[in-house]
Amino acid sequence: MLSFLRQRSAPPKITHIELDGAEVAVTVRLSKRARSFRLSLPPEGPLLTLPEGARWAEAEAFLFRHRHWLAARLPRAARVRRLDAGIELPLRGVPHRVVASGTLRGRPELCAGAAGPELRLPGAPEHRPRRLYDWLRAEALADLERCSAVHAERLDVTIRQIRLRSQSSRWGSCSASGNINYNWRLVLAPPFVLDYVAAHEVAHLVEMNHSPAFWATVARTLPEMERGRAWLKAHGRELMAWQAPSAGG
Repeated sequence: MLSFLRQRSAPPKITHIELDGAEVAVTVRLSKRARSFRLSLPPEGPLLTLPEGARWAEAEAFLFRHRHWLAARLPRAARVRRLDAGIELPLRGVPHRVVASGTLRGRPELCAGAAGPELRLPGAPEHRPRRLYDWLRAEALADLERCSAVHAERLDVTIRQIRLRSQSSRWGSCSASGNINYNWRLVLAPPFVLDYVAAHEVAHLVEMNHSPAFWATVARTLPEMERGRAWLKAHGRELMAWQAPSAGG
């Protein structure tokens, strides 16, 4: 069987399918151990697993045939969500209504609205999604840098660099060189959840594995780690539904 390297194009990392009029993102993953196509629904969102050498056209057909199976099991809250004015956004776990400020310049501004917290978003309509996304990333980075520094001090380790990513199935990653990547969507979760992920990734600078020693390290810097871990298992799929705007947005 031909490998993907010898085919005209490799499969995408993410594909989309329309379910009940809503667009749903599906992560695509190659597996050396897989012998057939497999569609699953882990907490991070829909996952289509392909055996190495499979044809992408056949994988797409498989996904289409199983669309009703996926639609029946996928919570409506997990459908793709777009950033823009007019939405309700769970900033740090608290619902905020995003409203257009009516001005073209300025920064997004938090304020108290008549019906609850609001985030006033400036900019022309075509620029608002990107303006909101950039602001959320800046807020996420500030929160994560602060929490990571606390855990690094407790565990006596040094962080080289912190960066944000838009992974569709991971909340963070850590390299042996001290670089940590975080998912920007963590700013949408309650603070104790973001703090748990920060503790988790910083602990990898002590133990680059998920052994009992690693989990003991996480608990050493964050005794209440199970609270954040349990929240992500229960609600992580909902956060992953929020999508960054396209490069042209």
